[in-house]
Amino acid sequence: MIQSSKSLKFDVDPTSDFIVPDIPGLNYIPDYINTQEQNQLLAIIDQQEWSTQLKRRVQHYGYRYEYKKRALASASYLGELPDWANQLGQRLVRDRVTPTPPDQLIVNEYLPGQGITNHVDCVPCFGNTIISLSLGSRCVMNLTHPPTQTQIPVLLLPGSLLILQGVARYQWQHGIPARKNDKYQGREFGRNRRVSLTFREVVFPYK
Repeated sequence: MIQSSKSLKFDVDPTSDFIVPDIPGLNYIPDYINTQEQNQLLAIIDQQEWSTQLKRRVQHYGYRYEYKKRALASASYLGELPDWANQLGQRLVRDRVTPTPPDQLIVNEYLPGQGITNHVDCVPCFGNTIISLSLGSRCVMNLTHPPTQTQIPVLLLPGSLLILQGVARYQWQHGIPARKNDKYQGREFGRNRRVSLTFREVVFPYK
């Protein structure tokens, strides 16, 4: 069953104390798509085949990313992005989020209690711009600066767009703690099902 974001309500307004971290290359758009668009995307995504090779379910488009090798290979090319993903990619270009259309997409499903370890997206595999669209549930993502161990939480709202470029893309790790509840600005809330769409551009020599 698709979790409608209409049913996800804050006990208090989470944006009243919302802070966008002052990290060069980090941009955040809290309401890039509306609830109806989210539900339409979730309906399309849930009609596709999920991979269960990880603890969480994933879908790969454009190129398949090899998690164990942390790399791409020419044989991993899956073809062009499907129409629904390509339309989103074209919209990102029109809105000047990225100069060129993404050609790789990973869809991740996060159920309450699931997360992803701190990481920097594969540098030899992908270009300067990493774009993540959140659907369904809110959650807190941590941005970590390894040299200083500085950690900054970012509240990812349903329909929000997170863009990492430059310093934010290459010098800061991002990750989601595996837990069922989050705290942000002194307020606690439970997680529901969240689906993220991460758009990237594959770089030479993989193309």
